[in-house]
Amino acid sequence: MQSQYHKTVLDNGLTIVSEQIPAVRSVSIGVWVKTGTRFECPRQMGVAHFLEHMMFKGTERRTPRQIARSLESVGGHLNAFTSKELTCYFAEVLDEDLQRAVDVLSDILCHSTFPPKELEKERLVILDEIQGLEDSPEELVQDFFVEKLFGNHSLSYPILGRIETVSRISREDLVNFYSQHYLAPRVVVAAAGNVDHEHLVALCRRYFAFPEHNQPISLEPPQQFARGEYLIKRAINQVHVCAGVPAVAYGDPYQFHLLVLNTVLGGGMSSRLFQNIRERYGVAYAIYSFLDFYFDTGLLSVYLGTDRKNLARALKLLDREFERLRKHPISTRELIEAKAQIKGNLMLGLESTARRMTRLAKMEVYLNRFEDIDQTVERINRVSQEELWHFTRRLLEEDRILRVILLPQSDHAN
Repeated sequence: MQSQYHKTVLDNGLTIVSEQIPAVRSVSIGVWVKTGTRFECPRQMGVAHFLEHMMFKGTERRTPRQIARSLESVGGHLNAFTSKELTCYFAEVLDEDLQRAVDVLSDILCHSTFPPKELEKERLVILDEIQGLEDSPEELVQDFFVEKLFGNHSLSYPILGRIETVSRISREDLVNFYSQHYLAPRVVVAAAGNVDHEHLVALCRRYFAFPEHNQPISLEPPQQFARGEYLIKRAINQVHVCAGVPAVAYGDPYQFHLLVLNTVLGGGMSSRLFQNIRERYGVAYAIYSFLDFYFDTGLLSVYLGTDRKNLARALKLLDREFERLRKHPISTRELIEAKAQIKGNLMLGLESTARRMTRLAKMEVYLNRFEDIDQTVERINRVSQEELWHFTRRLLEEDRILRVILLPQSDHAN
């Protein structure tokens, strides 16, 4: 699909990026705020996520039900999410309903009232969400891994917060966090689909009313990373393992080396981990690797789910896969196939306006520039066998690896 990229920065600092795709009839639009868990203080863990929830609980013009119906009534979709460094409010609508989408997004983001009654109801919802994590050990062990890896750094904070911190977050805390972070220079509006950029800019000028003040916020990069092994017990039946290392940041020269490594290691059913540990030996019912990129660091991790009796063998096989990667470069065939897999996933993702919108926003936030698909493909193609091996040996050094194991409560392991 042919597309055209445009960028405008308003006088107040609000950034607007768009990718026009005339061949579709829909538009995906997201308002990305440069804030998240990383920007919280310890006693307010979870405030960014709590605030995101409260944006849907009433404005000066709309009740919570009217917000919910505003886009669904025309077949559209409205939602939001909070991450470590970003909070995104997004909508998917027909192109003819773009103005309605901008109106609703601007209303919840600039005119929310945070009613006290709704705040207490939403607090209970979030507390239930935190407690529900105990029923999702796959997610829980990954949260524990990130918490251990980053130690006292704010990247370790759980996005949902903790029961004790969410229980005491006040309306004043929400208002203060909003005032510090929801500022025009810290907001990117991204849209992809059948959208005219000048029309989008006009709508943003008309509807969005973020404060212009740009309060400088400096980020302290993590200085230390945990390593070794941690055992945690819970009321579960199976064993869940998360093992990995700190990695590179978004936009790092080795970002695409890491993507290739992740694909070879555990990026699908054809990966080494899946084929060897699950298919060949049958000692794990679920196994994969995954990545996270941040402003100044990142991580590569493996998730493994297994029965207690298979744990020792599964861990030994996992260590063997790490050692293979350190000792031997991946084959030419694996390199070619991994690159083809990454490029194929990228191209297929371009069929989705939501994926294009997300890609646009993240490039603007993390790189402050646009990279077209041909440039991205070229960066993937440039990853060489020799460079990848040197990078892998440094990344997966044995003394850098952290392993967190979630065991059944009845387990007698020391």
